[in-house]
Amino acid sequence: MLIMKFGGSSLSDARCVAQVAALVAQARATDPELVVVVSAMAGATNALFAAARAACSNREAARERLEALRARHEEAARALLQTPQELEAALSTLAGHIDDVARYCDSIATLGEASVRTLDLVAGAGERLSSTLLAARLREAGVAAEAVPATELIVSDAHFGAAEPVLEASRPRVQARLWPLVRRGAVPVVTGYIAATADGVPTTLGRGGSDFTAAILGACLDAGAVWIWTDVDGILTADPNIVAEARTLAELSYADAATLAAFGAEVLHPKTVAPLVERGIPLQLLNTFHPTHPGTRIVRQPALDGPRPPAIISTRGLRLLEVAGNGGCWTTAVAGRALSALAGASVEVLMFSQSFSERTLSLLVRQSEAEASLAALEREFSDDLARGLLAEVTCLSQVGTISVVGGAGRDGATLVPKTFAALGRLDAQIVSVAQSVSEYHVSVVVPEEQVDDTVRFIHRELNT
Repeated sequence: MLIMKFGGSSLSDARCVAQVAALVAQARATDPELVVVVSAMAGATNALFAAARAACSNREAARERLEALRARHEEAARALLQTPQELEAALSTLAGHIDDVARYCDSIATLGEASVRTLDLVAGAGERLSSTLLAARLREAGVAAEAVPATELIVSDAHFGAAEPVLEASRPRVQARLWPLVRRGAVPVVTGYIAATADGVPTTLGRGGSDFTAAILGACLDAGAVWIWTDVDGILTADPNIVAEARTLAELSYADAATLAAFGAEVLHPKTVAPLVERGIPLQLLNTFHPTHPGTRIVRQPALDGPRPPAIISTRGLRLLEVAGNGGCWTTAVAGRALSALAGASVEVLMFSQSFSERTLSLLVRQSEAEASLAALEREFSDDLARGLLAEVTCLSQVGTISVVGGAGRDGATLVPKTFAALGRLDAQIVSVAQSVSEYHVSVVVPEEQVDDTVRFIHRELNT
């Protein structure tokens, strides 16, 4: 049994979906027991969140966003499908999914707010749309395929926005639903990212959770391997778009891969490794647009010996929010309230730091979620601001993060001091710092316009 998962960049338009279908057909020729997991098209989940949040105050703006999403998927369907029956069925299914979201947005508009539970209903539509397109393309290419919503497979708790799967409850459902399809020669095309409670209420597994879906299915089906396809050649020492000489890390342990994912390696969701560890299922990270490259293999015990070069993980398009105190009323409860308010708005906090001497709290969020984040914090602290207990809640300039991660026990003990020494020689402007308890990882926040130069300099300094 092989699990193949394709990310949003691999499914961003009709040409990409056709490429994915070709890769699936090729893999099925050598491994007939195959399950495919898909993310939403690149940008689709952000568009769905934007529509839901717009509906709180502007119903028409929400509808415009949904119509743009409908048009994008319909255009892809028409480019992908030539058989009238397949095209008509796909267009009908796509329209049904968009209409469902439109009804959810109408409910949000009526209430004037979007609960996390409702946001899960909206956000999960992206994967339903992409699974419809890929399954139809496969059938048209002569490969039996069926789109399967993961709400029928994966049982989760009711922690909306970042639900945790219940593997012991999911395993019998996964096997009962998918094995019959596979045994009769069909390829299940499963929606990533989404799940459902035991009562059938839809949930999501957190942003980027389609990787996690693939790992859960792999564990439930005792797969021989899980392949995650994205738009880079596995895990690299740096972003190749920034550092031309960046090279692929050929093999990593589960522990090292989990650490890199936790520090923001976008090629892998942080929770992906855990379901695979117990059963020792190997994970391969591959490039949809460079399929002959071997990528990065993740196993319990790597065969490669010797030191591993550090990996530099960079992220752009972020905003730093600040909650500033006023006088002597600052307590640790401020951080708890802020984090709770953002969780309630389904916003992922990428990093936060608190200064008791300056009485400030800094929270790092995505640029796309900055407006909603600021609104959530202003609602939470409105009374404190009015009474003068807090000075302000504000959104600072656009920033990026740079995380340097080394392998424990592999000449990593000097990683942090070497990184700070390099930053000092560059005279980089450091906005914020986060260091793990271990001595092998450190993250810094810098102005976005300085990210690329800083990454290139650190990579050169640490890899010489």
